[in-house]
Amino acid sequence: MSVTIDRAGPEDLDTLVPLFDAYRQFYRKASDPARAKSFLQSRLVAGESVAFIARLGGRAVGFTQLYPFFSSTRMARLWLLNDLFVRDDARDQGVGAALLDAAHDYAASTGACELILETANENPARRLYERKGYRHVTEYAFYALDLTGEGHA
Repeated sequence: MSVTIDRAGPEDLDTLVPLFDAYRQFYRKASDPARAKSFLQSRLVAGESVAFIARLGGRAVGFTQLYPFFSSTRMARLWLLNDLFVRDDARDQGVGAALLDAAHDYAASTGACELILETANENPARRLYERKGYRHVTEYAFYALDLTGEGHA
């Protein structure tokens, strides 16, 4: 089966929400489809994120979501590949790679200077990221200040 990738819009929320909710559960967050729908709808309607849905044999099996930001030192746009998820039963079938390619193509089409991502140290997808040319950046320290009390991630 071949993987197809489509850019998601607000009209795709019913397809995107279950994937997004499963992604959050992967990162040990409680299932909350109603809040997930509200969050995604706000991002997509306001143009605050760009999402892509992957389908395998016509069935939605994964997604990625990008957020824009800018580098002052480079005076250019960057994209943060913040979310990438593939259902367990669709892994090792090229879905993640196709989503990464779609993210790359989109970022390049906007003139971005860089596409970055953050993932858990134990995430096995790190091997895929490295195969796709992502480099583990060690020159900078990453810090986070939790303002919610929920913890990072």
